[in-house]
Amino acid sequence: MKLLIILFSVVFASKSCSKENGISKTDTIETSTQKLYFNAKIFTVDATNPWAEAILIDENEILFVGSNAEAEKNTDENATRIDLKGKVVLPGFHDVHMHPMEVGSTTTVFTLNEDETDPENYISAIKKAGTDNPNVEWIIGFGHSINTLFNANRNPLEIIDEAVLDRPVIIMEQTSHSMWINSKGLELAGITASTPNPQGGIIVKENGVLQGILVDNAGDVVFQQAVSALNDADGEYKGMVEYVLPELAKYGITSVSDARTYWKRNQHKTWKKLADDDELTARFNLGLWAYPTENDDTQIATLKSLFSNNENSLLKINQIKLYADGITHNTTAALHTDYKEDYFNQPTNNGLNYFTESRTAKYIQELEAVGFDFHIHAIGNRGVTEALNAIQQSGTTKGRHRLTHVEMVTSADLNRFKTLNVTADAQVGGEFTQPQYWHDNDHLLGSDLADNQVPIKSLKDAGARITLSSDWNVSSLNPFVGIQNAVTRAPQNISLEEAIKAYTLNGAYVMRQEDKVGSLKEGKLADFVVLDKDIFTISANQINQTKVVLTVFDGEEIYKK
Repeated sequence: MKLLIILFSVVFASKSCSKENGISKTDTIETSTQKLYFNAKIFTVDATNPWAEAILIDENEILFVGSNAEAEKNTDENATRIDLKGKVVLPGFHDVHMHPMEVGSTTTVFTLNEDETDPENYISAIKKAGTDNPNVEWIIGFGHSINTLFNANRNPLEIIDEAVLDRPVIIMEQTSHSMWINSKGLELAGITASTPNPQGGIIVKENGVLQGILVDNAGDVVFQQAVSALNDADGEYKGMVEYVLPELAKYGITSVSDARTYWKRNQHKTWKKLADDDELTARFNLGLWAYPTENDDTQIATLKSLFSNNENSLLKINQIKLYADGITHNTTAALHTDYKEDYFNQPTNNGLNYFTESRTAKYIQELEAVGFDFHIHAIGNRGVTEALNAIQQSGTTKGRHRLTHVEMVTSADLNRFKTLNVTADAQVGGEFTQPQYWHDNDHLLGSDLADNQVPIKSLKDAGARITLSSDWNVSSLNPFVGIQNAVTRAPQNISLEEAIKAYTLNGAYVMRQEDKVGSLKEGKLADFVVLDKDIFTISANQINQTKVVLTVFDGEEIYKK
């Protein structure tokens, strides 16, 4: 009996290890790494081969994109085959302006209803947040509208003090461009009625009396003080792993630019830990925050020291984020003309600058040579003009700089985007960017300037490179919301193909990875998504209902519905 078993084992081993041309047949079966996705409707965003039926990958590399028949000829006999049954395939989405680590942070302990019109009704919620979080050094909230505070019947500082007086409270307004803070918070921040405005910010006072409202950078400075006191690096890490990264995969987002990395809070180190722990399921470029109140020479030297552009890493630190101006409804977006209303009784009423034109130019001249690209917040028409001027002063078009938001652009500046090789990064996912809401700002801007907000068609017609992004969590993370709005928001709309390119190949360009991802072609990396609807045939008004059923990142299926 033992002899029969031995003979059987020898015969079995011989068959298993039989060789042909020096290759083990069994090894071929067991070690094939090819995957063929076929029977699909693939929009490749590759101008030389825009449509295909099949995509063949080997580990993380695309080997072939083309017809089912030709793909089969290039596929190993024992490759894994996935029948997509006619579903649409696109390259993985790029979102080049979002705030993932801020979204995932656990520092915010309560949220206010943004639709509330009477701030007196917030007292109970703020008081409850204090009671529910007895050991929190700063009580941090989110969600109100600054207009609600402007319309209060008494000093907003008195209202928030009535809720909590003995501990600092700071509440970020829904746009993040102002803070509501109590007296204890003002005390810890060293702010009194005689404190001057910081660069890019306004400490709101009425007849010399503090109102508990800090606008733009005045609020940013104190908010960073509050968050730093909580030391929430572990919470930011956990939020990324447990919430943010799965959400990105769910929506088919495989490449991201973090639009504000607070290096003074060591967020770049948290990002590095995520990369070192092999937790990242997308490609990330960090935009180091340029602090408006820092000494320029010291800050520039620090930013230079943090540059990192390892081609083999999913994490790169190769962008700088700075603000040219504020936002419209705070009357802090920088305009060429005065606002129609004066909210703050400041020496000027045409908006503010976090960074002036000359200062921005200095940063670009110093940091472009290192390899940094600039991501400049510019909402008002003066903000756009000054940002373009600063880029022009660098004297080259080698940088892959972009202006984000671009809500108001003068006709004279439209052509300058192409001339200077500056990308126009637009967010049209928010309802406020839709044409029916443009004239809500007539009382601030006048009807002419309020018209044609976020002029993506005009920019496209002028030859500008367009990217579309979410500014998550200001607007929806869902790329199909942005795509639908970009296609339907006449007269400032673009084609479906252009909108997809704005979310893919153009985004890859500003992240300096268009040679690797952004389109589907032989030799590139396998980042792509499979959709449940054919967005090329359904009504444009149904695009936002589209779901991702499969996300492939670097050759791996990281989400499957």
